[in-house]
Amino acid sequence: MNQQRDTQVFDLINLELVRQQEGIELIASENFVSQQVMDAMGSVLTNKYAEGLPKKRYYGGCQIVDQIEQLAIDRLKQLFGVEWANVQPHSGAQANAAVMLAVLKPGDKILGFDLSHGGHLTHGSPVNFSGKLYQPSFYGVEKETGLINYDRVEEIAIKEQPKLIICGASSYSRDWDYERLRKIADHVGALLLADISHPAGMIAAGLLNNPVPYCHIITSTTHKTLRGPRGGIIMMGKDFPNPWGDKTPKGEIKMMSALLDSAVFPGTQGGPLEHVIASKAVAFGEALQPSFKDYMKQVGANAQALSKAMVNHGYSIISGGTNNHLMLIDLRTKSDTLTGKIAEDTLVKCDITINKNTVPFETRSPFVTSGIRLGTPAITSRGLKEEHMEIIAQFIDKALMNTDNEAVLMEVKQEVHQFMKQFPLYA
Repeated sequence: MNQQRDTQVFDLINLELVRQQEGIELIASENFVSQQVMDAMGSVLTNKYAEGLPKKRYYGGCQIVDQIEQLAIDRLKQLFGVEWANVQPHSGAQANAAVMLAVLKPGDKILGFDLSHGGHLTHGSPVNFSGKLYQPSFYGVEKETGLINYDRVEEIAIKEQPKLIICGASSYSRDWDYERLRKIADHVGALLLADISHPAGMIAAGLLNNPVPYCHIITSTTHKTLRGPRGGIIMMGKDFPNPWGDKTPKGEIKMMSALLDSAVFPGTQGGPLEHVIASKAVAFGEALQPSFKDYMKQVGANAQALSKAMVNHGYSIISGGTNNHLMLIDLRTKSDTLTGKIAEDTLVKCDITINKNTVPFETRSPFVTSGIRLGTPAITSRGLKEEHMEIIAQFIDKALMNTDNEAVLMEVKQEVHQFMKQFPLYA
């Protein structure tokens, strides 16, 4: 194929590269992958169809991608110390959908962390499949502390009798008590699913509580703190028989691994993205290196330093601080008129990328919000340390206190560009 270079597309890609290089990336769910992770994603593996599992495919010519996918599985199992894993989900949402298809029937009850308190769409939101196909109930944080009250979780579980309890969050800055949640799940006869999409890297590095001994099933994305390609995974510490008694044609009770595998394909997806799976394998290999733990420690240290710097500038952190890579800021204590949407739009003008976010007991719409979420994985990948967090907080505060002053915002933008030249990206 001798085709002319598509300059329209590649010129835009180059502009995105410049945006990433010049700006400060503080979206908690974003990160910068290594060159080899990108190389694997842009490889000839994108040409190969491989429905099924390694050595159990519906197409021929899979002898090489079988080895690649098995390598990804083996590395993931080693990274988290699990007995079983599936690396095919296209996203974290797809991983959660597959788990629910495997363990629930339409109309079954689930108990998840409230989206407005920091949960995720796929944990029962009424606008999501999880809230449309199943009967959701929710737990949240305490208004006074911003923390989850596990006694309250137990009360709700006893009242609702869910078949599946989901823990995990997209904007909760504290660790999880998986052991307590397992006791609650056992008490009501529920399965326990941990969605560790955000803190996965810190868990793999041994810096946060480990869900593997306590949660029946674990899902995650592979980007965010794992610093891999965009995608999803499902894991189990140990395989176990299906507790609801579904049987094979031979009358044997199905193992959960078989149910989960079939829920991914053919249940919710077609052919796996083998170029992405190769990229996952590369990222898992990077995460198995000693340097990854050092990186994760720095992510946590930067988050704590940024949290303290924001508090020093008069901003309020939900729960008072952070134990992981992110923080949720309630803007209402700083200004009555400053909304999450205004903050996001203002900071984008300065090439500081954050996202607006609802806060617990929100008083504004999800499209406006009273909060913003900040995270440190991406800036840590570029080499920023604790001493740089005060500078970032100063940029943010200067911009947010001058939302209508275009001259000041352009000044901040130039200061950001100059500052980030010290931390080259894909140079």
